[in-house]
Order: sequence, then C-alpha cells, then structure tokens
Amino acid sequence: MNPRHLKILSILIIIAVIFIARLSYLQLFTDRYALNAANTSIKTEYVIPQRGVIFDRNGKILVGNQPAYEISFTQALMKPDFDTAAFCNLMKITEKDFISRINKIKTEKYYSKLTPMTFLKDLSREDIARIQEIIFKYPAFSIVQRPQRQYEVSTSGNLLGYTSEVNDREIKKDSTYYLPGDLIGKAGVEKSYEKELRGIKGIKYIQKDIKLRSVGPYKNGTLDRDVVTGKDITLTIDYDLQRMAEEMLVNKHGAIVALDPNNGEVLVAATGPDIDPNLFTGPNKSKNLYALSKDTIYENKPTFDRSLQAAYPPGSTFKLLTALAAMQMGLMDEKTIFPCGGGFYYKGKRIKGHGGADPLIPSIQVSSNCFFTYAFIKIIKKYPGNPSRGVDEWKKIMSSFGVGEFLNNDFAVGAKGRIPSGDFYERRFKAIMKASGSKRQDFKDWDEMSTGAIYNGMGQGDVLVTPIQLANYVAAIANKGWYYTPHIVKSIDGKPNPDPRFKKKHQTLVDKKHFDPVLKGMEAVVLAGTARGLKSNDFTQLAKTGTAQVPQGKDNSIFVLIAPADKPKIVVVAVMEHAGFGATWAGPASTVIAEKYITGDLKREHLYKKMVTSSFMPEYKRQWIADLKRKGLYKEPKPDSLKLKKIQDSLNQAKKKKEALQKKLQSESSKTKKQ
Repeated sequence: MNPRHLKILSILIIIAVIFIARLSYLQLFTDRYALNAANTSIKTEYVIPQRGVIFDRNGKILVGNQPAYEISFTQALMKPDFDTAAFCNLMKITEKDFISRINKIKTEKYYSKLTPMTFLKDLSREDIARIQEIIFKYPAFSIVQRPQRQYEVSTSGNLLGYTSEVNDREIKKDSTYYLPGDLIGKAGVEKSYEKELRGIKGIKYIQKDIKLRSVGPYKNGTLDRDVVTGKDITLTIDYDLQRMAEEMLVNKHGAIVALDPNNGEVLVAATGPDIDPNLFTGPNKSKNLYALSKDTIYENKPTFDRSLQAAYPPGSTFKLLTALAAMQMGLMDEKTIFPCGGGFYYKGKRIKGHGGADPLIPSIQVSSNCFFTYAFIKIIKKYPGNPSRGVDEWKKIMSSFGVGEFLNNDFAVGAKGRIPSGDFYERRFKAIMKASGSKRQDFKDWDEMSTGAIYNGMGQGDVLVTPIQLANYVAAIANKGWYYTPHIVKSIDGKPNPDPRFKKKHQTLVDKKHFDPVLKGMEAVVLAGTARGLKSNDFTQLAKTGTAQVPQGKDNSIFVLIAPADKPKIVVVAVMEHAGFGATWAGPASTVIAEKYITGDLKREHLYKKMVTSSFMPEYKRQWIADLKRKGLYKEPKPDSLKLKKIQDSLNQAKKKKEALQKKLQSESSKTKKQ
C-alpha cells in the first residue's frame, strides 16, 4: 500500500476509535443522552430555594420570607371535557378573564405545551385552602409554592431593594440558572448580592406516563440535586440610626450617610423621599412600582437614591480638600495668609465672604470664601502659561480621595460625580472664544475667570460629589490620609465579607503632616465657628458647614462631621436640598446621628424634633411651578367640581334658611302690629 494512503487510513482509524470511545462514555457512564431520549417520559421539576434573610449589624431581621402561591397551567394536560365554568367559579374569575389569560400564555416567548406556565399569581393561604381540595379535577392546573419576600421594616426601600420576575435580558445573561417566572433581585442589596441570596435550585427528574402522569422518580432519584437555601446576609447598617435618618428626611429631598472611618462600614445610607419596601410585595406590586417610578411631582423621584446617585456641589465642605491639595502641591502652608478683607476681589470680581487676612485654621473656622478661592487660583497658576497642568495635578489628588471616581463598592447603584480636568477647561475656553468672535488659535493658556474654574476652590463651580463620596473623603481626613472603600455587607452566612475590595487600605496622595491643621480648623468650627451652636457636652466633634448655591432657588444645606475628635468612630454627612444654611438643617441631622451612635441615647431631643417636624415641600412646590411656567407648561389648577357643587348647595341652603327666617320674622312682626 502506498505510504501516503497508509498514513491517511491510520488517521481515519484513530478518529473512528476516538469517536466510538466518546460515544461509549456518553452512553455507558453519563445520563445525558438517556435523558434526552426519554424527554417525553422524564420531566425536570425545579425546587425553588428560600432566599437568604437580611439582617442589620445588630441582628435585627430586615427582610425575611413568606410563602406565596401560584396556579400553573400545562396545555398538554388539558382534557377535552374541561369544565370552564366550574373552574372559573373555583378561581373566582370570569370566563372572559380565563380565555384572556390562556391566550396570553400561548403568546409568551418561552411557551410550550409541555411546560407549566404561570396562570394566576399572588394567591392567599385562604384561597389555596379553598382550592387545593378540588383542583385535582383539573390536571392541567396545579398549585405552585414560590417563596416571597417579607419586609419586617417600613423604611429603607431603596437600600434593601426588591425582587421581581426575570426578563429576557436577565435570562440570557444567566440562562443556566434562570427560567421564565423566576424571581431576581432588581434593586438595592437584593440586586448587588443576588447570587448569594438566591441559593441553588433543587432538581427532580420525574418519570411520566404517556398521559404525563407521574410514575415516580427517575433512577430512584440518584440524579436529583438537593435544593440549597440562599445565604443569610448581615448588613453594616445600624437600623436604629437608619430609621432616625429616614424620619429626619420626611418632607425633604436629600441624604444622610454615616460610616465607620476605621473599616469603611456604612452605618447609614438614607435618602429622602424614602420608600416603604412593603410596596414591593403583594398583588399590587406592579402598580406600586409603576406609580413610584412616575412620581416626579416637585422632583420627588422616590426611586432615585440620593445618598448614592445624586451629585451635588459640596459647597464649603470642599474647602478642606482645597487646603490639602494646595499644601501637597507646595503652594501654601498652615501659616499662609491671602489678601482677604471683607470678601474676595479679583479681576473685577467680588465674592462675599467672612473673615479677614487670616491663616488656614481661622479661615476654616469662619469658612472664608476669599482664602480658599485664592488657594485654588494658586493651584491653577502653579505652572505659568499652562493652567491645565496645575488642574490635572489637583484632579489626581482629588481622585486619590475617591472624588470624581466610582468607588467600586457593593451598592447596586452609584454616580461618578465630577472633578473637571484641564482639558475640560480648554474645551470650554475654546467655545467661549469662538462664540465671542475671537480669532485666537491657542487655547492652552485659558482664563480662570471666564471659564468659571475659579469657583472650584470653595466647592462651587464644576465640582460635583455624591453624599457617599463626601462621607468617604471626610473619613480619609479623619484617618489623616487613608480610607477603606465604603461597603454595606458585613458578613455572609456568619462569616466576614470575603470581598478583597473592602480589605485594601487606600492611601491618598497627601502627606500625613498636612492633615493636622485641617483637623484643628474643623475643631475650631465646632468650638467657636460656624457650627458652635451644635456643640455637645457629651462627646467631641470636628465639623465643617456648607451652604451651596444652586440655580433653582434656595441654597443646599450641607454638613460633615467626625466624632469623637481624638479617636474617630463615626463620620456623618447630610445634604438637605434647598434648605438654607449648613449649620441650620444638615448640621442638626448629622450631630443627632453621631450622638445616638456614640452615647447610645438621644440627649438633644429638641434637634431631632426640629428635623422631623420641618418640611421643605413649599419651596419644592414653588420651584416646580416656576419651572413649569418657564417651559410654558403650567396650568392653573381647576377647582374641584364636586367641592364647588357642595359649596353651592350649602350657599343655597343658607339662602333658603335666611329667606324662611325673614318670612317668619315678617309674619311675627305683622301679628304684633295687629295686636
């Protein structure tokens, strides 16, 4: 035989041997093809696991489980003599509704005559007790028990999140686990820790006869897989503090965030308005979710978590970072004095402010706009003729504090905020020059006044931070230059959260020595500065007030706090939209949270009562109406016709009574005259 032919033959024989060996293995040692061949007689049933329970850091149950019941429908088991009227009477639905539901099931993407499909959801235990004695008469329908979430609290809906049925995108993303009708975490902790909470489905292979009646387990259940309950999760949240924060945010837009600077554990992540998580369960769940998503009147947006997603101008609280960056860049020290006297004057621009020509610590104490604006001008002008280089160096320092960056934490949502770059201002300056008709070609040496960059030093301008970022950079200041990434899960099934992201100590780009004067300035703020009215006799505090101007109307009230001063245990920040001065509103909210956490008691109850009884809704309403008027969309509300009718009826009745009384008086007067 030709050697070439022999070689080809040998290759073919080897391939054939491999093919036969593989086929033998699949048939003799696995059940893959046996199951496929018996597909018409062996059916897979899934056992849905209980989701893990969610606790707060003190062991309080926040989210548990309760049984929920459904009725499933399998077209292949439908009998020709099916009694529609009797079945509808049993289910308490109309025949029209029955037909509509069946037709809808048949149009679903994953419909199969052999696959049980959801017919009716959210049945009560009473319904099931009534149905289960009779449903055997209708083999095409069966009762399915599917665990449903039970919320043990009435606040923190955004934080906890909710579960709902998987959609096509979610099935495609994890098609090896999810099937139509399965539940998945859609928001909050339920979403970010879905894989831990969901558990592992159990699988049972059931032998069926030709009429799809169960005969028994396939291979005596040796191929079945046991169900694995979801893992319990313990949050870092202290729910007592969380509830207090939510109560202080009633009738307000804003956020309160508190964390432990020693480990990055988030103690409070409250947003206003808040959501009652119980709206996420029960038969009206879909309607409630839709209503919440559409609630935009007065810019309420309850599903928008302001503690994580809202990016605000940080106002004067940002002056702390301005000072640290300027010192790190070698542009000033704690003894530096700028020409401040009754305000800031520069290139014809005047900015009102407090204090005079003072060094750093008293400038923090009185929150001098002048001092920190001059400090930022020095940052911009560090490299003559190339302001972008100075701004980029500043931006790099800001990024090391987690500002203008995603924090890479375990929350389901978040926002990046904004720290502008040199390129940002070059592009803006170019647009300004072109709009003015300038023939200028080089935009590298841009102007800090016309671009608005000058305002960044005092936390206005183009700087935007989220409340969680605000808390994080204050924690880095408390630690004199380092922080752990803020996170919300403390332990999983009783074991410390294994995520390596939360074990890494992040170092900022600022030397440790620069933090001492900033911390002394924050101490002066409480002892004799803008927050002196919030001083406590029970614990020490370091703080900074912020009153951020916003174009919509009244200023945002912002406050940051570290306590105790010597060994910080908690950092608290609060943002109250359109409330006014930082020390007036955000300050009381912050110090109350710190007091409760450190002392275990609420000693200054008047501050707490002030917060829970106040409302900023009139200001939000005013802004809402003004905005609609600017857009030409505002319509004067029409009086309620029913109320008008009632008022008119009352007036008519009063008129009739008056006429009757007058006639009576005239009659009596006439009788008197005759007498």
